[in-house]
Amino acid sequence: MRTLDKRVKLSRRSVLGAGGASLMALSVLPTGMIVGPDSAWAVTAEALKPESFATLVQMSRDIYPHDRLADKFYAAAVQSFDAAAAASEDDKTLFENGVIGLDAAAMGAHGVPYAQVGWEIDRVALLRGMEKSGFFQRVRGSLVTGIYNNQEVWPLFGYEGESASKGGYIDRGFNDIDWLDQV
Repeated sequence: MRTLDKRVKLSRRSVLGAGGASLMALSVLPTGMIVGPDSAWAVTAEALKPESFATLVQMSRDIYPHDRLADKFYAAAVQSFDAAAAASEDDKTLFENGVIGLDAAAMGAHGVPYAQVGWEIDRVALLRGMEKSGFFQRVRGSLVTGIYNNQEVWPLFGYEGESASKGGYIDRGFNDIDWLDQV
C-alpha cells in the first residue's frame, strides 16, 4: 500500500505571491467579470445576472460541500447554467426565478439574500425547503456532472481517472486504500 501526502503546502513566499497576483488581476479585470469571495474565482456571466450567478455558485457549494475544492470549480459548473440560459429563454427564466425565490426565502427567514446568509446550516435549511422544486432538481442534477466530471478535481479526491486505457485496475493498484484515514 502506498501513502500519499495530500495536504496543501503553503509557504510565506507562495502566499505573498498569490496576494500580489490577485491585486494585479483585480486592477485589470474588465467590467462584467464576477469575482467571488477572497478572489477565488473570476468568470464572465453572459446570460444570467451577476448576482444570480454568484448565488448559484454559493448554492452549488452548499449542495455539494467539499472543503478541498476552490470556488472556481463550482463557478465552472455554474457556467453550464449560464450557457443553458443563453441558449434557451425557458432555462434563463428557470434559473433567474429560482434565484429570486431562494433570495425571497432567505430574506423572509434571515433578512438578507441567500448568498449573504452567514451560516451554512441556515442556507442548507433554505435549500431543504425547496428541494422538490424543478429549479433545485435541475441545479442538483447538473452539478453531479459539472463538478465530478471535471478532471482537475479528480486528484483532489484521490481519483486517478478511468483505468481501461491504462490496462485496468488490477495491475495499477486496485487495492490502494490511501484514501482511508491511517489508523
